[in-house]
Amino acid sequence: MPSEPTEVQVRPGVEGDLEALTALYNHYVRETAITFDTAVFTAEERRPWLLSHPEDGPYRLMVAAAADSQEILGYSTSSPFRMKPAYATSVETTVYVAPGAGRRGVGTLLYKALFEALSGEDLHRAYAGIALPNEASARLHECFGFQHVGTYREVGRKFGRYWDVAWYEKPL
Repeated sequence: MPSEPTEVQVRPGVEGDLEALTALYNHYVRETAITFDTAVFTAEERRPWLLSHPEDGPYRLMVAAAADSQEILGYSTSSPFRMKPAYATSVETTVYVAPGAGRRGVGTLLYKALFEALSGEDLHRAYAGIALPNEASARLHECFGFQHVGTYREVGRKFGRYWDVAWYEKPL
């Protein structure tokens, strides 16, 4: 018998989420080409990443958790697009949804909260790279006003093959 949809709470990520966020990300490292990291991380290795996303400013971490169990269902981030000063008004955004939590609107809730949080920041553009194929991610980004601006062909090698990355941008 199908279970009722889980109520989802979206909130800023905190240090107490580090273990669960690391496990979620490591799933994508091990099992998919969605990220081009090729070695899993310990929570301590991911701590600088978590701490680089404070509760205010242009670089955010939003976490979706099941309201009843507080199980982490996904996260979204905005991060520096490039490190040179002229890129300061651009961010790269991403969403990761836990295995088994897809097709429940978690990614939509995460991006909605992320872009609401970023609305008061001095930002001009958001960019997202999507390893292909990934129709679900392309649809999500297009729903939030991202437009495809180009594709890097065979830009990353993982699992013994080369992968293309489509780049999307969104005015902020």
